[in-house]
Amino acid sequence: MTNTNKHNQKWFKWIFILFLIDLSLLLAYLVQGKNVALFNPKGLIASEQLKLTLYSAGILFAIAIPTVILLYIIAWKYRESNKKAKYEPSTKNGKLFVLSIWVIPSIFILVLAFVMLPATRKLDPRKTITSNNKQLTIQVIAMRWKWLFIYPEQDIATVNFVQIPVDTPVEFVLTADESPMSSFWIPNLGGQLYAMTSHVNRLNLIAETSGDYPGSSAEITGAGFSGMKFVTRAGTQQDFDEWVQKVKNSPDVLDIANYDNLLLPSENNATAYYSQYEPDIFNRLIAKYNETPEGDSHH
Repeated sequence: MTNTNKHNQKWFKWIFILFLIDLSLLLAYLVQGKNVALFNPKGLIASEQLKLTLYSAGILFAIAIPTVILLYIIAWKYRESNKKAKYEPSTKNGKLFVLSIWVIPSIFILVLAFVMLPATRKLDPRKTITSNNKQLTIQVIAMRWKWLFIYPEQDIATVNFVQIPVDTPVEFVLTADESPMSSFWIPNLGGQLYAMTSHVNRLNLIAETSGDYPGSSAEITGAGFSGMKFVTRAGTQQDFDEWVQKVKNSPDVLDIANYDNLLLPSENNATAYYSQYEPDIFNRLIAKYNETPEGDSHH
């Protein structure tokens, strides 16, 4: 290799390193002050999920980085221009080498599984969150392309807006009506779960910090998917009680006619509040999709 080539390679390495530094600084500048939800947990579940994500990434990097470095070293050592490298295809690998290439990855997998398996049970979305405060239940119906939220205990309903108290476990009971499978997601509070017709899924979350957190559908569901967003506002119990009273003063009522109107496909829906809703509307929705043509329900 000529001195010119060595000089060029040296400069290329430094340029590449400087490029990575500049890219990192640019990304840090762009996300500064922004709500990068996955890395900005505001609830117990999201915090635990972030810890698992960083733990998994650390384990995977511990495997990937040495592997990539070793690959580069091997490729560099046995390059065509290196006349000192010995080509020995008949050499047999020893038992220690064969054992190491199986044992080392197995150790990493066991270390990963040691934390992941119990965390999977601990963070089961159906598992009720232990708290001194009473659990709040919110029924969620995914539509095209909007979210309907029903508060059974408060006897109110909203479209594309959720209000919850901090430090209060919330059980979101998810289903869908005349809508493709939608993915209900509030990334600041926890992971997503699917809302599907004829099925009921339960997602338990809790907010530990007051604020407004974006929610959306993480599943592409058609023309209005990009506008299928909502706001989750977490505040004090007093804030929640005052908000409930405000909604109860709304002149709008979610009767059958208004519900049927909501079912029509629409995009970028504004927030709506209903002081009352048709009794047992959620259970009748589930029954609608579970009935056979003869009228008998599936069990």
